[in-house]
Amino acid sequence: MEIFLQEVSERHSQKNILMVLDGAGWHKNQSVPLPSNLQLLFLPPYSPELNSVEHLWDDLREKSFHNCVFDSIGALESHLEHVLATFEKDLQRAKSITYWPWIVNALSNAN
Repeated sequence: MEIFLQEVSERHSQKNILMVLDGAGWHKNQSVPLPSNLQLLFLPPYSPELNSVEHLWDDLREKSFHNCVFDSIGALESHLEHVLATFEKDLQRAKSITYWPWIVNALSNAN
């Protein structure tokens, strides 16, 4: 988790990031110092419909993995890396799937 948070922070160093997390144990049991451009927002328990990453995975499965068969786990991983790299560059698509005004409201109310 620490490596992931650091990677996200470095890739988007000029942005303030609000990362939405569910209640997975490894999300909450971290004693990892957060990078200065990163804040965490924890969702209420048992609310996957509020987790925007669930909508991202639905979109990726539907558009990038529909009826796909891979020769190996390596081929699947390569395809996933390519799809995610492409997705990361398409800010409008990412925003259309993951941006919810309630997140912005939650952040502004927290300050």
